[in-house]
Amino acid sequence: MQNNPGNAQTFVHSFIFFLLLSCLTNQLSAQETKPLINATLSGLVLDSLTKEPLPGALVQIEGVTHSVSTDEAGAFSFITGQKFPFTLIISYIGYDKKRIVINHDKAEILLKPGFNQLNDVVVVGYTTQQRKNLIGSVTKVNPAESKDIPAGGFDAQLQGKVAGVQISSNTGVPGEAVNIRLRGATSINASNDPLYVVDGVFLNTNSLQTVNTGGKATSPIADINPADIESIEVLKDAEATALYGSRGANGVIIITTKRGNFNQKAKINLNVSQGIAKAAKLWDLTTGPEHAELVNEYYRNIGQPEPFRSVNEVVNGVSGRGLPSEQQTYDRLGEAFRTASLTNADLSVSGGAAGTRYYLGGGYNKQESILKPISFDRVSFKVNLDQKINDRVQIGTSNTFGRTGRNQARAGDGPQGGLLQAALHTPTYLSPYNDQGLLVGRAGFDNLTLLLENYDVHSTSLRYIGNLYADIEILPELKFRSTFSLDYNNYNEGEYWNNQLIAGSPNGLATSAIGQATTWINEQTLTYRKSWNNKHVFGVLLGNTLQGSTLERTSATGRGFASNDFKLISSAATSTSSQDWEKYNLASFFGRIDYAFADKYLLDFSIRADGSSRFGSADPWGFFPAVGAAWRVKQESFLKDITFIDDLKIRASYGSTGNQNGIGAFAARRLWSGVGSSYQGIPGISPEQLPNQQLRWERTDQLNIGLDASLFKEALDISFNVYRKYTKDGLLPVTLAATTGFDSYTSNAAEISNKGFELAINSRNIRKQHFTWQTSFNIARNINKIEKLDNPLNYGSRDLILFQEGNPLYSFWVYHQLYVDPQTGDVVYEDVNSDGRITTADRKIMGSIWPDFYGGLTNTITYKGFDAAAFFVFSYGNEIYNHNRFFGEAGGARDAARVIFASNLDRWQQPGDITDVPRTDGVNVNNYKDGGSRWLEDGSYLRLRSLTIGYTLPKSVSEKLHLEKLRFYLQGNNLFTWTNYTGLDPEAAASSSPNEQGIDLGTPPQPRSFQLGVNVTL
Repeated sequence: MQNNPGNAQTFVHSFIFFLLLSCLTNQLSAQETKPLINATLSGLVLDSLTKEPLPGALVQIEGVTHSVSTDEAGAFSFITGQKFPFTLIISYIGYDKKRIVINHDKAEILLKPGFNQLNDVVVVGYTTQQRKNLIGSVTKVNPAESKDIPAGGFDAQLQGKVAGVQISSNTGVPGEAVNIRLRGATSINASNDPLYVVDGVFLNTNSLQTVNTGGKATSPIADINPADIESIEVLKDAEATALYGSRGANGVIIITTKRGNFNQKAKINLNVSQGIAKAAKLWDLTTGPEHAELVNEYYRNIGQPEPFRSVNEVVNGVSGRGLPSEQQTYDRLGEAFRTASLTNADLSVSGGAAGTRYYLGGGYNKQESILKPISFDRVSFKVNLDQKINDRVQIGTSNTFGRTGRNQARAGDGPQGGLLQAALHTPTYLSPYNDQGLLVGRAGFDNLTLLLENYDVHSTSLRYIGNLYADIEILPELKFRSTFSLDYNNYNEGEYWNNQLIAGSPNGLATSAIGQATTWINEQTLTYRKSWNNKHVFGVLLGNTLQGSTLERTSATGRGFASNDFKLISSAATSTSSQDWEKYNLASFFGRIDYAFADKYLLDFSIRADGSSRFGSADPWGFFPAVGAAWRVKQESFLKDITFIDDLKIRASYGSTGNQNGIGAFAARRLWSGVGSSYQGIPGISPEQLPNQQLRWERTDQLNIGLDASLFKEALDISFNVYRKYTKDGLLPVTLAATTGFDSYTSNAAEISNKGFELAINSRNIRKQHFTWQTSFNIARNINKIEKLDNPLNYGSRDLILFQEGNPLYSFWVYHQLYVDPQTGDVVYEDVNSDGRITTADRKIMGSIWPDFYGGLTNTITYKGFDAAAFFVFSYGNEIYNHNRFFGEAGGARDAARVIFASNLDRWQQPGDITDVPRTDGVNVNNYKDGGSRWLEDGSYLRLRSLTIGYTLPKSVSEKLHLEKLRFYLQGNNLFTWTNYTGLDPEAAASSSPNEQGIDLGTPPQPRSFQLGVNVTL
């Protein structure tokens, strides 16, 4: 980045002024304290650029502990207790702290919007820190920048906002699970999802869905309303996450929800938006005549009569199906996809009195999927309340209530009930009607019209997330905090397949399931912090956690119904049921010591011990230490005179974290079961699982080295990190010989490494009174490798995903197509083992889902009342397997069994043709080898994730309307995607399973959407 001379001069002048002002205020503050008087000071705190009031700004006289907060109008008033002049300190989140000398009883104070915000407070493990004192790698996200992006949960909205966090939405279905990886993946069998902490509550992120939707799973994160979130902190390295011990191996995402302010009048905020969503493009299929011509060509190539000939032409007793030109084209994709509706409304009230503050929020969100009949709706209610008992005791509560409803669908793999299978993979020439004019299924799939008219797959989630806390100030330096948290999720789902659908043949099928997941946590922390001589700061944190988690699920299935009007399982001719229950407990103890000298040398050490009932009796405890150090180089004398450097910090950390999520609650125990063990009506039990008393924690060690710099009067912020993570004792099911009577048992049998870098740049390009321009950019690279794995593991359709020692997780295992012979039209595969045959031994790893680089870019511009923001995300170097093309480029070999993509028209037809689509015949069928590299494509992309344009009415106009603020905005999402991928969405994945990423089959794309909204503040 280059700065013009004018800007440079402005920076220099501002810096000199800042030094003069600092010297003046320091001299004034060093004066003797004046005699106390009962003078009253009143004033306003405003934004220096927009002159908008800043409610909740903290106003304090230097040297006096008491402070007041500004009200909604930015006004404050208090008895000074000091004679004029004195120094006033004003601070507000997002703005530079200001020190100003007050000579009169009235003041108007203008705060400058901050950018680097070294004094900004960041939430970390069990406490808060000023950004300038951070040792760990922590990124703070402003959710206001992305909360209006139509996605089921805030996790999908984080895409591209944090360096080192890779997020793929997988599908265009709202409310489905997204794939999120923070600095790579550390585990094969245990969870790779980060820990989410909402107001101190550890979220249960395991989907309770049991109904088969083609490999897809719902997202429990979608139960939380993004509009209630105040800030998001992403903790990435071991120093930042170590206090979470067994929970921190995959990173920690801390969500702080909105609260009111003490001494603040009631503030009402309303945000309403309405929009539409459509598919940016759909698959390009052959027409009916083109499909028929390709089928004829296939039959000619294998020496058989062409089936598409005159109906009067009889060959071997079989009449023709009609000439290719006589075939019709049926548009099933147009029938399946729609223009979807998007509706969102959020209302909140916040405020407080001298000892009380509150926040009440309610939200309604309804999103139709572009694929019928899928939809997602959420009703939420938020209550946050804090009460000061006295000057030393404060209690409070945070509560989130949510009801999430879904019309679900099988949008992934599977012919029975698969919406996209019926819409996409049914040949275009096949009529939906038979000769009698009845709607019938074709190509082994359901009839799309019948499927859409009779689809009945639904779920309802009732969620409560809340906590109670008490803060006690034992001494000014010693504070105690106790919390009790609860995360409860009741998930009710059901499906009914009537007798007109394949799954319901012959007399209907119904399933109903209820799952309940309950997690309670009790935590105590004791914090001591002491400073002396203006040079030394020493802190100690001690704490413990007790946690209990229970999962219970009951399901029933009924078959055979008298008619489709009877859908309850009690009406079924036969029924079966099942019940699951599991429970585990966790006890933890943790502590941290930190020390800072002269505001430039920072050091801390932490350790956490976790004992889990999931592990064997031989080793249930895991110990996870971490150490970190930072050097604020700018504070050294040799950099004092280098004025273009505002702050420069070098930091390093090393530590360990653990993982237990993703394995069963009884993974280490010997299990017996009564399921299927009865004999002639007599109940019995049988062994189900072998024990492993040596089972222990999966452990990840991480080294991080980072640099933070603020330059040119905070015009440029740079943060750079390099890291290496190494996971040992990876939790994995180990296969057993069939003679044992068991399939596998859980063991510690894998080692995985991740290493990479992250770069984040924030620049304040222009900062004038009526015009501002800011840019945020981040880019990251992660290299993943399986360091130890005794036996390779396969996942995904046709074993496309291979885990093998020495290669990355989620590698593609395919046959390498070299070329199509221009003379014969035959496809030529690489004979890897040179034995003259193409067998399974010739499959090889060719790429993976991991990109070489990924990140995001945001530009934000304001001009007077107008604002605009463009947000891009990108990924470069990753592969994706286009399984839709695999099925759609078989030429006429599959005849009426599958659709044919238009790309198949580029097949080889005569000697000299240069193409990668071979001649279709009995030898050269395009699916000759399952998993050919022809369908492994470059998944790189650059996407305009969102573009927002807004206008805020002038304050003079809004005041006439008795409003504090009125803003209108228009937002477009996924407007453009630049990619070489031939499918619809380079982020698509057919399954939500973590080990089956990167395969695109039957997956609706993320839609292009437009929303018009209004935000009103009273």
